[in-house]
Amino acid sequence: MAKEEGITVKKSENFSEWYTQVIQKAELADIRYNVKGFLVHKPWATKMIKLMNSIIEKELEERGHQPFFFPSVIPESFLKKEKEHAEFSAEVFWITEAGEEHKKLEEKLALRPTSETVIYSMFSLWIRSWRDLPMKTYQTCQVWRYESYTRPFIRGREFYWIEAHNAFATKEEAEKQVEEDMKITRKTLYEKFCIPFIFFKRPEHDKFKGAVNTFAADTIMPDGKVLQLPSTHFLGQNFSKAFDVKFVDKDKKEKYVWQTCYGPAAWRILAAVIAIHGDDKGLIIPPAIAPYQVVIVPIYYKKNEKEKVFKKAVELEKSLGVRSYADLREDYTPGWKFNYWELMGVPIRIEIGPKDLKKKQVVVVRRDEKKKEVVKEKDLKKKVEFLLKDIEDNLRKKADKFFSEYLSEAKNFEELRKILEEKGGLVKIEWCGNVECANEIKARTNGGTIRGTIFGKEEKAKGNCIFCGKKAKQVVYVAKQY
Repeated sequence: MAKEEGITVKKSENFSEWYTQVIQKAELADIRYNVKGFLVHKPWATKMIKLMNSIIEKELEERGHQPFFFPSVIPESFLKKEKEHAEFSAEVFWITEAGEEHKKLEEKLALRPTSETVIYSMFSLWIRSWRDLPMKTYQTCQVWRYESYTRPFIRGREFYWIEAHNAFATKEEAEKQVEEDMKITRKTLYEKFCIPFIFFKRPEHDKFKGAVNTFAADTIMPDGKVLQLPSTHFLGQNFSKAFDVKFVDKDKKEKYVWQTCYGPAAWRILAAVIAIHGDDKGLIIPPAIAPYQVVIVPIYYKKNEKEKVFKKAVELEKSLGVRSYADLREDYTPGWKFNYWELMGVPIRIEIGPKDLKKKQVVVVRRDEKKKEVVKEKDLKKKVEFLLKDIEDNLRKKADKFFSEYLSEAKNFEELRKILEEKGGLVKIEWCGNVECANEIKARTNGGTIRGTIFGKEEKAKGNCIFCGKKAKQVVYVAKQY
């Protein structure tokens, strides 16, 4: 691979340019489509997103969620039904006319920014009795939001996610669902995709529109900014009252359902995978979501060696029992292929040449540590299984170490400002709970936002607010965000 084809900047020195080059050179997306915030997804990214979605979908379905496809357009009147949720209209793409004659529609239609209103209008038709509950649904889809800032896979005007929407007979069941969503997030993002995060309960002023409580997983990117990953929302009865979603309970009384929603976005998860695991050579993909978990590169020096080496490469591709690819392209040298598959982040590379054939062995190279070792062919399948698990564990361990290095604590405002400016990450502070102080902190730190309190961890405030000096009510974390 020619020098200019690889990554030309160091991730640690210029993360922004590194990220841009990885998107382009690892063939993840083409940003040249002439509408801001809309990406052409290329096969490598598309395959990773499909694998991510399938893993999350499996977890949802094992817990009783049923798949649906709901319409992508929402009547304006639906968005206005829930008072707080109506604020989403500022982020909406509107459809106002149709057909060759540009006929004005009787009612404006919104391209869904999220699907609460369309789904809950159907819940009001479907749910009649306690026997219909719980109702747990999800869809894998696109949503559209008129974002001012866009960056591939981080923030766009069209992005890809899964959204789960649920209705329950009791408040307790709904609250348990929120905790279940968090468990799904840990089992998928952390255990499979190797992305560390903290689940925060967002402050009142930063809740999802229409929610009683919002909980969101924040990870830390290499530039010290946080990226919000899945969020889960306890909606209470706000939407059920707005959309008249009622049921007759066992006591024969009519009641409003209790609701939750959950939104793991493959787009942002992919951004975190790229940013956190990648190195100066390009991508490093966790095995669970690698389009190819193993690539086999045949090496030959004479024409009469090619057929036997190619044949063995194909045999290995079919026999390993994992997603494998024998790279038989003849227009590229083995060295070029080594560099290419490093850039693409394939977890394991297998090299096989004429001498290896005679000795019934192969050379195995792991992408995360670039370690080479000779493995007997009879031991290869078990070795690959071991290495894939070991690579996953190693990526998680490295990511945990990185994440922990970006957790800080500030005792005064100047210390907070300095940490956010020079290092970034999540900074623990004590806060009075007033939105005015939150706004001043954000303004005077050039973007430091209060992420909230850590869910499930009791941290009592003992001193004064870091900004105004009044008695603190909460221990919260501040970070600059994407």
